[in-house]
Amino acid sequence: MISIALSGVVLASPAQANVPEGWSNPADVDPLHAIALLVGAPLGLIIVIALLVFLPAMARREKGADSGSGRDAEWFGGPRKSNDELAAPDTEESQAGGASGKW
Repeated sequence: MISIALSGVVLASPAQANVPEGWSNPADVDPLHAIALLVGAPLGLIIVIALLVFLPAMARREKGADSGSGRDAEWFGGPRKSNDELAAPDTEESQAGGASGKW
């Protein structure tokens, strides 16, 4: 058992080798430069993409409720009035309209 554990430690140890001839031996990376590159670049991309998405919407937004643009507000999923819909009931006893539920 001990030999298996020891062989695992020996195999898991880092290799001790020199850089082969012809390969460059680069200088150490400055930690501040690495953080700026690994954090700053993605953060900058996120900001640029967010601006590209939100700026057009912000540019065409109305300045106030009485801006005089003449456009009506849209109600997505709201009530529609068309010929193929059933008429609403006129009174409590009316049978017009859709399904009704009573408790």
